[in-house]
Amino acid sequence: MWVEILCGLVAYKIIRRFFFDGDDDPSYLADLDSSHSDLCFAVAARLEKLYAGRCFVGLRIPDPDAGERQHIDVVLVTKREVMVVAIKNFSGFIEADKDGNWSCPTDKKRKQEIIPNPVLEVNRLVVNLQSYLEQRGAKLPDGHIIGRVVLPNPNCRPSYNISIQPEVMLYDQWKDLKTDSKSGLSTWIKGAFTGSKSDMQDSVLQNLHSILSTSPMWDRLELKGDKNVLGEFIEFKGRHEDIQLLKNLKRSKVSRFIIQKSTLFGGFGKFYEPSILVILFAGHDLHLNFVLRFIVQGRSRVQILYSPRDYRAEGTSSSEWKEISVKQYTEIVFQPLHSKKVRKFKLSSVISVTLSA
Repeated sequence: MWVEILCGLVAYKIIRRFFFDGDDDPSYLADLDSSHSDLCFAVAARLEKLYAGRCFVGLRIPDPDAGERQHIDVVLVTKREVMVVAIKNFSGFIEADKDGNWSCPTDKKRKQEIIPNPVLEVNRLVVNLQSYLEQRGAKLPDGHIIGRVVLPNPNCRPSYNISIQPEVMLYDQWKDLKTDSKSGLSTWIKGAFTGSKSDMQDSVLQNLHSILSTSPMWDRLELKGDKNVLGEFIEFKGRHEDIQLLKNLKRSKVSRFIIQKSTLFGGFGKFYEPSILVILFAGHDLHLNFVLRFIVQGRSRVQILYSPRDYRAEGTSSSEWKEISVKQYTEIVFQPLHSKKVRKFKLSSVISVTLSA
């Protein structure tokens, strides 16, 4: 009996090490820079909480003059205004030259990076967004769309001629940002307005939400380890039979899919390691080789839940989710924003993917 118990414990250690500890090894993502995308979603979440509004992250608004789409970090929609937010994660001393361009330190010694005037750029995005909304039937009064530049890095030290610009929000202002209980606006935002604004009608607000939620935007890849990556989903890579199962997961048909791991018993969800010992000590009727095969087969696949795209409504009800099962080492090929390098991500390291229309 003691020999059986000892063999069972050894087998448990082997199974735990080789089939559970290594599945989610994030080391291959160590060089992935998701800081800007993570900041965009963090800023958006805080703005929504403060102003009871709704944020849209990673919009790509068509610009007829430039002949290309313009990226917008965050658009906040409240009952009173639409705010275009540009997030600049600068560190070190920042100063503006006579042309209004900003310069900031780089990783190279004594080298400065020249940044085209962010205030001017965000104001151009405001004009572009207003034109786009008008084309889609949402004409807002002048001044209802504003542009702001947020500097959320505590190590950013902007010069005086940058700090005094009302469109710029410094780290201390961002850290201490609070809502005025009477107006629902912060003193920073109120100070940037000219004149008074009344609340938008519910129909206008709903129309804005509908337009922006169906506007072009970057795809979102949510990874384990609290990483978010904006960019473009390209394709799946893997075994032929798995790729055949995944052929319907196209942006024209699917808006989002979620990755879940399998359990030992053929289902999906949370796995409890003590169940290994239960199997191993269940008696002589269960052979160890059978148990090992059972575990390997269960853990080698992941479940993908996906929702068919519905252009008529926002969101997806739980009853609409469908599912398929593929090998966990199937990969997602993704082009991150601001990167020249195409990346491959194992499905076992992915939480969800949101696809733009």
